[in-house]
Amino acid sequence: MENEQQIDKSLTTTAIARINVFEDKLMWFIAIVIYSVIAVLFFGEQRLINLAHETSNWLGKDFYSYLAVGLAAQLVDGTLGMAYGITSTSFLLGIGVPPALSSTSVHVSEMFTTGASAVSHYKFKNINKKLFKTLLIPGVIGAMSGAYLLSEVLDGDVIKPFISIYMFVLGLVILRKAIQKNVPKRKTKKVGLLAIFGGFMDAIGGGGWGPIVTSTLLGQGRNPRYTIGSVNAAEFLITLSSGITFLWFGGVNSWQIILGLVLGGIIAAPFGAILINKVPRRPLMILVGSVVIFLSLRTILKAEADFIEYWNNLLALFC
Repeated sequence: MENEQQIDKSLTTTAIARINVFEDKLMWFIAIVIYSVIAVLFFGEQRLINLAHETSNWLGKDFYSYLAVGLAAQLVDGTLGMAYGITSTSFLLGIGVPPALSSTSVHVSEMFTTGASAVSHYKFKNINKKLFKTLLIPGVIGAMSGAYLLSEVLDGDVIKPFISIYMFVLGLVILRKAIQKNVPKRKTKKVGLLAIFGGFMDAIGGGGWGPIVTSTLLGQGRNPRYTIGSVNAAEFLITLSSGITFLWFGGVNSWQIILGLVLGGIIAAPFGAILINKVPRRPLMILVGSVVIFLSLRTILKAEADFIEYWNNLLALFC
């Protein structure tokens, strides 16, 4: 009974930290609304309509798709406290964005959210310093290695099906986490290797640090408050390192995607803060896991069809 009360208290503190992050984003949202009203009063409605039309043409026709992806991913992350990268990457791959651009865009946009989350967890004393230090360096090494390989070595068209398979597995992990019951605490081993793997796969796949590292540590019975707080705090520096690596080797070739994800996240943040205590966690996790699995299967099947078509065309040349 005492252990259950401790877990409830830990999760409540973590939820408060997440709400604090969304309060910061809510201020940005309110500021945008206020400045929009001032702009209408100062410049006039018709002039702003023309400006909006010109801006829309400048951003490109796909910008609103990226905006919708950012909105959906932030709603999921705001309610569950995880799966931003998985959700956004699955949707981006589904609409045809190459793996390197997807991962770059997701990690650069995550710099804004993970930084605020890390500060909040530090403020609420949710961080286990020993666990944080154990995760940090290996996680950064794994993330930078994955970002370099995806930017400079790996062919996006070749690796895309494998990333979709990885996303499929993460979808299963989310479903498993939704139905898993509390387990007794076991001694945590090889946390450094777990961090390297989590950081590497997060950079290569565009998401997965939380589901891989947090789920594994919680599955070993660790305290939810300090586990979630420490993993989220480390995620900021890991996301920062992979984002900088992507930008260093690949340049800023996806600013429309980044802008769409960031603006979508800002718009969705207040609603995520509201939904955090309104939407049942388990059904939403099942829904998110199912959507990720569906999108991943769709990409895998499309890649298989393209592969078969390629070989048929190749054989036709020799027949």
